[in-house]
Formats: sequence, C-alpha cells, structure tokens
Amino acid sequence: MAIGSSSIVVVSRSFFVLLIALMAMLVTVPSRANDSQQVMEAFVKKEHVISEHVLIETKQKHQILFFMGITLLISILATAGFGIAMAVFGKQVFVPHMIFAGISVFLSIVHAVTAIVWFFPFN
Repeated sequence: MAIGSSSIVVVSRSFFVLLIALMAMLVTVPSRANDSQQVMEAFVKKEHVISEHVLIETKQKHQILFFMGITLLISILATAGFGIAMAVFGKQVFVPHMIFAGISVFLSIVHAVTAIVWFFPFN
C-alpha cells in the first residue's frame, strides 16, 4: 500500500497546524516570573554575616603573607642550590631537589590564592 503525495501533504499540514496550536498555547500560558524573581531575590538580598572568628586584621594578614613569602623564597633557593649541586658538582641530591620543588610550587599557589582572597578587590 503506497502512500500518495496528497496524504503526505495532509499529514504534514495537520502536524503544522498542531505545532502552531501548541505554540499559541505556550504563549498564552501565564508565566511564573514572579515566583522565580522571589526566589532570586532571596539569594540576592541575603545578608553577609562575618563571624568574629574569621576576621583578621590587615596587619596580621600582611605578616602571614610575609612569612609565607620568606618560606617560599628559602625553598626556591634550596631547590636552586640542589639543582646546581646536581648539575655542576654531580651530587646525588635529586630527592631533596624534588621535595623542595614541590614545597615551592605548593607555597607559591597557596601564597597567591591567599593574597587574592584577602586583598582582591584591594579593600
């Protein structure tokens, strides 16, 4: 049983009419914008309460970053020293070199993240 071209046209037109009817229903359905706005307002208007245990004075923040920076500088110098000792003098200090390299990378990331969290946007 072959489907004729006229029946395909009829079916496609009926699907098209059905699609237009569904779109018209969706346009006329009242949206719930007020509900979603109320939900978003609850998040936007939320008060930021900072605990007194979290508050650190700016001077103390600078001191912490300074000590982290000094430790970072020492670990970088130790890493470089071990690297020079291996390359120039042929010493077997690969493991300490890698340990201090790991400490240097860790401290550099922690130092940067801490500085950004505490002082961005430069309060």
